[in-house]
Amino acid sequence: MQSTFPRLMLEHAAKRPGAAALREKVFGIWQTTTWAQLAGEVRAIACGLAEAGLKRDDHVVVVGENRPRLYASMLAIQALRAVPVPLYQDAATTEYVFPMQNAEVRLAIVEDQEQVDKMLEVRGLLADKSAASGGPVLPLDRIWYDESRGLRNYAEPGLASLDALIEAGRAFDQANPGFFERELAAAQPADVAAMFFTSGTTGNPKGVVHTHATLLDRAGAGARFDHLSEREEVLAYLPPAWIGQNIFSYAQWLHCGYVVNCPESAATVSIDLKEIGPTYYFAPPRVFEGLLTSVTIRMEDASRAKRWIYERAMAVARRVGPALMDGKTVGFADKLAYALGNLFVYGPLRNTLGLNRVRLAYTAGEAIGPDLFTFYRSIGVNLKQLYGSTETAVFVCLQPDHEVRADTVGVPIEGVEIKVAENGEILVKSAGLLKEYYKNPAATAEVLTPDGWYHTGDAGFLDKTGHLKIIDRAKDVGRIMGGPNDGAMFAPKYVENKLKFFPFIKEAVAFGDKREKVCAFVNIDMEAVGNWAERRNLPYAGYTDLAGKKEVLELVKDCVEKVNADLAADEMLAGSQISRFLVLHKELDADDGELTRTRKVRRGYIGDKYQVLVDALYGGKSEQFIETAVKFEDGRSGSVSATLKIIDAKVLAAVTRKAA
Repeated sequence: MQSTFPRLMLEHAAKRPGAAALREKVFGIWQTTTWAQLAGEVRAIACGLAEAGLKRDDHVVVVGENRPRLYASMLAIQALRAVPVPLYQDAATTEYVFPMQNAEVRLAIVEDQEQVDKMLEVRGLLADKSAASGGPVLPLDRIWYDESRGLRNYAEPGLASLDALIEAGRAFDQANPGFFERELAAAQPADVAAMFFTSGTTGNPKGVVHTHATLLDRAGAGARFDHLSEREEVLAYLPPAWIGQNIFSYAQWLHCGYVVNCPESAATVSIDLKEIGPTYYFAPPRVFEGLLTSVTIRMEDASRAKRWIYERAMAVARRVGPALMDGKTVGFADKLAYALGNLFVYGPLRNTLGLNRVRLAYTAGEAIGPDLFTFYRSIGVNLKQLYGSTETAVFVCLQPDHEVRADTVGVPIEGVEIKVAENGEILVKSAGLLKEYYKNPAATAEVLTPDGWYHTGDAGFLDKTGHLKIIDRAKDVGRIMGGPNDGAMFAPKYVENKLKFFPFIKEAVAFGDKREKVCAFVNIDMEAVGNWAERRNLPYAGYTDLAGKKEVLELVKDCVEKVNADLAADEMLAGSQISRFLVLHKELDADDGELTRTRKVRRGYIGDKYQVLVDALYGGKSEQFIETAVKFEDGRSGSVSATLKIIDAKVLAAVTRKAA
C-alpha cells in the first residue's frame, strides 16, 4: 500500500514510540532520538514552517551533514506537501546559485555557521543575478540553522535557529488545533517528495523530481530483495544531497524502521564505524579502496612475522573465502584453515575496519576492481554491487546472494524491465523513474520515451545468466582513428577504472576518441605513494614534488603496463591500451571544477583546462611546463606549477583466441 514519508514516520512512532529512530554522536557520546521524539520535532518544525509562510510545492533548501534535526526538517517540509532540496554541504557558494535560482528557493535550513555564511553570500548573488538579467528578485527570505556555535553575534534579517522555529511552531500548533493532521491527510503518494540535482558533468545540473511513490517503491523493492528489517543499523556518513545516501538512510529507513546513526564529523567516521558496527553498509568503491589501502600500509609497516602470517592467511582466504560466501562446499582441510584464519586474522581485520557485524554491504557509482571485490568477500564481508541512478531512484539491478560477480552489477529486481537499444544503450522501465527534470521539458523528453522507457545513457548488455554488464557511458564510447588500431573501440571510463584499481593511483583521465592512440593523465594516491616512498627513504616536499619523482613515475608506469596487458587480452578493447601518460602536478579537485561533488571526473572540462598537456602527449613531447590556478581549503587562491615528464608505455599486441 502506497504511503508518504511523514505517514510512515508516524506509524513507527505509534507502534514503537520508545524505539531508537536516529542516533547522533555529540562530543563523543551517542545521543538517541526515539520515534516519538522525532514525531514531536517534525510536528513542531512543520507548524513553524507553516507560520513562516511555507506552502504546497514550495522548495526548501537543506544543507549539512547527516543530522537528526535536518532529517526531521525534511519530514516537516514533506508534511506540508512542500519539497526539500538537499544540496552538497562541501559545494562552493557559487555552485548553489543555479539550483536555488532554478528552484525559486526562498527558505533554507542549514547545519552550522559555515553553511549560514554560504547562504548569506548566495542571498546577495541571487539578487545580483536577478538584477543583471532584469528578472524578478528571488529573495532568500529565511535561513534557519541547527548548530548555533559561532552565530551569537549574527544579526542578519531572516536568520534564526531551529530552536526558535520549533518554539514558534509549538505556539502555532496550539493556536491551530488539527492543522498538522489535516495537512498530513491531504498529502498523496503522487505528491513531489524531493528534488535532487544531478552532478552536472557536462553543464548546469538538472533538478530530478521524485514523488513519495517513486522513492518508496524502490526503497521497498530493495528492502524485500535483501530481507531488511527494523533490526538493521546504518551509518549515515555520505552527503544527504546524493540520492544513494538518501535512499539508504532516509527512504529505506522510513520503510523499514531501522536505526540511522549520524557520525560526529567526517574526521570521526572510521571510529564511529567501529563503535556502531553497522549491519547494512553502503560505500562507493573509493571508500573500500581507502580502507584496503590503510590495511596494506599497516601490513607493510608490520613485523616480518606478522606479514608472514597475514600473507599465508590471505592466500587461504582468496582460495576459500569467496566459495564459502557463495554457499559452496569446500573440503574439511580448507574449512579448518579458513576457520583458523577467521579467528586470528579475518575477524580482527573486519573488526578493525568496522565491518564485523555487516550482514550486507553494497557498492555502486563506479566499477570496483576484481581484486578489491574479492578481498572483502574473502574475509567474510558480503560485498555486492548494484546499478541505478538519480533518475531511477537508485534500485534497478542488485546482486542476489550466491550470484555475486565482480564483472556484473546484478539482475533486474522486482518491478524493473530492461532492454538494450540497437546502439547498446540500456533502457529501463520501473515505478521508480523520475517524474521530470524541473523546468526542463526538453531534457525530460530526451530521457523519457512516451511509453515509459528511461534512457540511462549507459552502454552494456545482459549476459546469458540475466546479469547486467556495464561497459561505459554510451556517449563516451568512441573509436580510435588512424594508426594500427584504426576503428577499435575506446571506452575511457573502463580504462580509467582499471588504472584506479591500483592502490597507488587515485584518479585517471583517458583520452583517445577520434585519435590514433590512447593517452592518460594520472593522479597518484598521496597516502599510498607517500608511504611507499618513505619506506624507500625517498624524500619529498609535497604532492607536486612526489608526483614528479623518477621512482614514482616508474611505479605508475608499471601499473599502466599491467593495465595494457589486461586490455591486450580483451579482443574488443585491445586498442584502448595506453601509449603515453603523465602524472599531474596537482590532485583533481571538485573545488577547481575538475570533479563533480560525487567525485566523477569531468573529462571534457579537464581536457579543455589542460589542453597544453593533451597537445604535449599527442605531439610527441617528452616534457611540458604547466602552471595552474588552484583554490585552497581556507578560500585563498594560488597557483601550482611544474615541468611534467611524459612517459611512453609498452603497448602489447592483441591476444587472439583460437577458434574451438
